[in-house]
Amino acid sequence: MAVRIRLARKGRKKKPFYHIVVADARAPRDGKYIDRLGSYNPLTVPATIEIDREKAFEWLQKGAQPSDTARAILKFKGVYYKRHLMRGVAKGALTAEQAETMHQEWIAAKESKIEARREQTRLERENFWKQVSGEIKPKAAKKVDEATQAAFAAAEGETAEAPAAEGDAPVAEAPVAEAPVAEAPVAEAEAPVAEVPAEEKPASSEEE
Repeated sequence: MAVRIRLARKGRKKKPFYHIVVADARAPRDGKYIDRLGSYNPLTVPATIEIDREKAFEWLQKGAQPSDTARAILKFKGVYYKRHLMRGVAKGALTAEQAETMHQEWIAAKESKIEARREQTRLERENFWKQVSGEIKPKAAKKVDEATQAAFAAAEGETAEAPAAEGDAPVAEAPVAEAPVAEAPVAEAEAPVAEVPAEEKPASSEEE
């Protein structure tokens, strides 16, 4: 029988929470299960996860295969880290006491981070409701940083140079317009000079 560690959905519409269960792979998602390991609520910040680490570790050692989400939860709660340490103990790289100490230190550091995030969320929520009720004023808008000011200055410089470039264009075009007028008389003056020798050559041939 293939055994899976997976989530079973509970709660009402748009307000779900999940049970972390060990069940037969052929059983329905929300059907019967063999053992319950904990619960998972993704709607809180941070997500609320309660799990029996020892029981989850035992089921992993027995060969239970977790789903993708269940595997992420087990890694987050340190179950896979304990499995890694136990492999070191089996190979003789660590003692059982050292592995247990390292595991407890890892859990303490992880829980402290989660508690700090939870406290930050609580303070943000309190400040939000205080702003809504008018107890405190919203924070003033942040000052524009130097990079943004430099970008605005560069944009203003480009707009200031644009009229100058447009004003120079007609001045550059004026000599170009006058050039054909100066060349026209030269072309007309040369035309008769080229025709005079052409008329004299036939006359000289007839006289001979």
